[in-house]
Amino acid sequence: METSSGNAAMSRKQAKTQKRETPGRVDRLGFRIDEETKDLVERAAHLSRRKVSDFCVTALAETARRTIAEHETLVLSDRDRKAFFDALIHPPEPSERLQRALAEHKRRVAS
Repeated sequence: METSSGNAAMSRKQAKTQKRETPGRVDRLGFRIDEETKDLVERAAHLSRRKVSDFCVTALAETARRTIAEHETLVLSDRDRKAFFDALIHPPEPSERLQRALAEHKRRVAS
């Protein structure tokens, strides 16, 4: 089967484009920034010898991970840690109010 030179050129171009695309990156996130911030990001990307888009994606992902970790991590003082573990090891007796609430819950769920 014979292929025209136009189709062959198109295939090479498509192959180059596919090689440039990073696998797994299909969604876009667009936003506007001021010129000073853009210059700062471009300079940082250049200094780290990376493309601006790669630099931005990495920086955003690292910041997102750090932010999530900060919000999901509980840091206790020594006093608070001791109180927490003491409550786990020696839980207080349930109050009358808690016992009534549990009985009411069982009554409603069992019905």
